[in-house]
Amino acid sequence: MTLPSWRDRPVPPVSPEDLVLRTARLELRPLTLADEDLAVTLFTNPEVVKYVCDVYSPGEIRNHLPIEVRGAAGGRIGIWTAALLDTGAKIGTCILLPLPIETDDTDWSLMIGDRYPDAEIEVGYMLLPAYWGHGFATEICTRLLQFAFEQTALDEVKAVTDLSNLASQRVLQKCGLSAEWARRAYAEDCAGFGITRQTWGSSHGHRDS
Repeated sequence: MTLPSWRDRPVPPVSPEDLVLRTARLELRPLTLADEDLAVTLFTNPEVVKYVCDVYSPGEIRNHLPIEVRGAAGGRIGIWTAALLDTGAKIGTCILLPLPIETDDTDWSLMIGDRYPDAEIEVGYMLLPAYWGHGFATEICTRLLQFAFEQTALDEVKAVTDLSNLASQRVLQKCGLSAEWARRAYAEDCAGFGITRQTWGSSHGHRDS
């Protein structure tokens, strides 16, 4: 398979300021080792990870965090911490990451500093339960899609959910992603969604140049 030219060449880094994304209520900033407290709170909570993965121990989370803070494509692909603008309280994380197909975790070897991963890129989010049902997931997903199509070379963004996670499926569709089909991801059958650059541009008043 021939890769798109933008996947086959190094890309310059994004300035740290341009990787801090803001919405009406939130600041999304790249995940750092200082966010260990948030990672532990999220991944040790069975309610949070119910549709995502197994519960991890604090030690496992601590050991894996140095891998998760790595960005790819000059910082364009990675994990962000979501925090309230007014108080700075951390409420969750969100991602643009390579979508795994027959493995149950991201292929972190694809996260090369100056290259786009040779994989589909997924958008996703995890929130602390206290912030569910307040529109934050939609706010986060919409902002990451804007970033993906305005500040990266991605032609398409995917998303997957557990087949029974109807709440997240509604969020994705509200953000403009179309339901596609039941597909493989994370080594299981999932509900698949996607949005192209052209579709996003049409709905937001942009045209491809």
